[in-house]
Amino acid sequence: MKHYNPHSIEAKWQNIWAQSGVFEPLKDFSKPKKYILSMFPYPSGAIHMGHVRNYAIGDALARYYRQMGYNVLHPMGFDAFGMPAENAAIQYGVHPKQWTYENMSKMRTEFQALGFSFSQEREFATCDPHYTKIEQGFFIEMYKQGLVYQKEAWLNWCPKDKTVLANEQVVDGKCWRCDTPVVQKQMPQYYLKITQYAEELLEGLKTLEGHWPAQVLRMQENWIGKSQGLAFAFALAPESAALLDSHAQIEVFTTRIDTIYGVTFIALAPGHPSVGALLERDLLEPSIKQAIIEMQNTSARARSMEKKGVLLPLYALHPLSCERIPIYVANFVLESYGSGALMGVPAHDTRDHEFATLLNIPIKSVISQEGLLEHSHDYDGLTPAQAREKLSDWFEAHGLGQRITHYRLQDWGISRQRYWGALIPMVRCDHCGLVPEKHENLPILLPEDVNIDGEGNPLEKHPKFRACTCPTCNRPALRECDTMDTFFQSSWYFLRYATPKELWEKEAFDPQALDYWLGVDEYIGGVEHAILHLLYARFFTRVLRDLGYVRLDEPFTCLTTQGMVLKEGAKMSKSKGNVVSPQEILSKYGADIARLYIHFVAPPSKELDWNDKALEGGARFIKRFYEKSFLALPCDHPPKLENLNAQEKQARAKVHTALQKCHAIFEKKQPGYPFNTLIAASMEALNALEKTSNPALWSEAYYILTHILEPIIPHVCSEIANRLFKCQNFKPQEVDKTALEQESIEIAITINGKKRASMVVPKDLDRDGLLAQAKVQAHKWLENQEIRKEVVVPAKLVNFVI
Repeated sequence: MKHYNPHSIEAKWQNIWAQSGVFEPLKDFSKPKKYILSMFPYPSGAIHMGHVRNYAIGDALARYYRQMGYNVLHPMGFDAFGMPAENAAIQYGVHPKQWTYENMSKMRTEFQALGFSFSQEREFATCDPHYTKIEQGFFIEMYKQGLVYQKEAWLNWCPKDKTVLANEQVVDGKCWRCDTPVVQKQMPQYYLKITQYAEELLEGLKTLEGHWPAQVLRMQENWIGKSQGLAFAFALAPESAALLDSHAQIEVFTTRIDTIYGVTFIALAPGHPSVGALLERDLLEPSIKQAIIEMQNTSARARSMEKKGVLLPLYALHPLSCERIPIYVANFVLESYGSGALMGVPAHDTRDHEFATLLNIPIKSVISQEGLLEHSHDYDGLTPAQAREKLSDWFEAHGLGQRITHYRLQDWGISRQRYWGALIPMVRCDHCGLVPEKHENLPILLPEDVNIDGEGNPLEKHPKFRACTCPTCNRPALRECDTMDTFFQSSWYFLRYATPKELWEKEAFDPQALDYWLGVDEYIGGVEHAILHLLYARFFTRVLRDLGYVRLDEPFTCLTTQGMVLKEGAKMSKSKGNVVSPQEILSKYGADIARLYIHFVAPPSKELDWNDKALEGGARFIKRFYEKSFLALPCDHPPKLENLNAQEKQARAKVHTALQKCHAIFEKKQPGYPFNTLIAASMEALNALEKTSNPALWSEAYYILTHILEPIIPHVCSEIANRLFKCQNFKPQEVDKTALEQESIEIAITINGKKRASMVVPKDLDRDGLLAQAKVQAHKWLENQEIRKEVVVPAKLVNFVI
């Protein structure tokens, strides 16, 4: 049929692809490989345009490399544990497992409807038992290596629902469900010792330069936050030390020891041990006590919004001048950062200055306008760098301080007091203490007969789940009820895809397959994952390397971060009423048009602002591209072309220019995969073709154009290529350099910089000839005008300034 019907064409080819298994990776490890991976989604039940954009980028790469003869691994799965499933259980009365697997089924159908060439055999969900078994094994091995430990931590706690809340569940300081004020509660939590790898993670960023976006590298570098400075302590004044007994000094870390003479206060975190001692002994006035308790009951994120502080009945002694320094509790000081105390130098630190101004604390400048130390006794006249060295030497020589390297990075807390997650495989025994489960007992799976009502962790209320036998002494014991942070699952899933499905029950990875497929050649996802997920995945890969599972340091060789999809300048959201549903696009226009639009409106790294008119323009192009294909003749290979006229040569040059651009884009000779320019070049080629009627030329053009557009609009290209060429053109093609050597070129004519006309001229026409012909072509805009300047840009344009 010559009329374009996207729905019948797309259904036909999706069925062919599903039946043939053409998207499965080959077991032939002698072939060159490409591992193309998009970040997997949470199974929320319906994909959004952000998903479509992410997966369309990856799919274009996977399809191109298959054409180029590579063995391609292009998998997809589901990041399936997490809080939304429990919320759904509470709201709709459906079990989280049922809700999750039903949503996965819906999304799988949508992926197929969009023509994404994912491997079906490698798909899994992180809530699958085989996946849980392996990662619980990893946890136990990490615990035995000292990479997992437990300590008390402050958590958001809803006293009404008796449950821990994620930061996202705290709205204006209240529980998102019951509107009860949230408090901070200390509870034992499990941590992964990511700080042990801080320096290696920082150094590894250097190997990713030029392959990852500079913005992401900078964000990770800042998050790790390496700084070198001096750790030392302020002794408490005698009467203050007497109040605290054993708490006789306040330890701090500073990168600016050169400003030590400018210290006018010390600030403690609300949870600092010295503060706790004062509260326990009831040594504070009621108003101060209440203010501190309010700070303690405020999350770290909320505390950063507005600075608050109170003066304690404590004074420290300056280590050099012996001056008495007042000690405050400040809400912006975090217990988890350093020692939970800092020296305040308000004259030379913006945050300290704001706090000092708020509480009328003196401000003492110790660096002059010339940048030299002043009011600093023996160190006056030195530069800050010189003073840092001399002061650090003095502190170390007198045994009062030590130069250390400090990292902003904190150990990764992975405990979650929620049901729908991978259970932490630990057992608490009265005789043996905290011990890991035996490997042969894995996986430890969630009981399904639970009551999820939002009040506390349902596992703790389960009548049978907690009771178990100690793996060490066989005495009665209690099973751990905490589940793992879902980032734990997403930190190694990309390694699991490389192992064939038939081995999943037996082992974590197939070593030969890992060596072949890893690292991931192109990883695609949102820039919002720049820090947590990407940093955790880099850390996890190194841990598994040290445990003997993998033989690589960096998991993702190249990274592409796609921009958000906007509408009317704002991020799409239901609350704003500006959501464009992929289902609407598929129903009205079809998958190829959705894919073409995603690639055409903006290159991957840029934000995409939705435009319905541009979508309709894309639909018209695909319809024209399909229906004009009937002007081409079926053939097995590109026909030989002879005696072409000027217009035919021009059209052929446009086609081969598009092919040349295709190679440059996919092979990353042009940064950022600007598929929009490839689509534009293809449109120009079709426009030029329509000025010709040579069937052989049309055949060669479609042989090339369906080849280069198949990664972007695969259904219509497959339909055309199959009819004309039995898809024999889906293979490497070379640019005919002679086609680009044109006798004639097209020159734009602009008036005051605005394009008014164009002309085709001999490529060697001189300046005078170009100007003369341009004046003829632009006669109606130049008539009765004074030409003030004539500009010729060789092979591009002629501009008249009038």
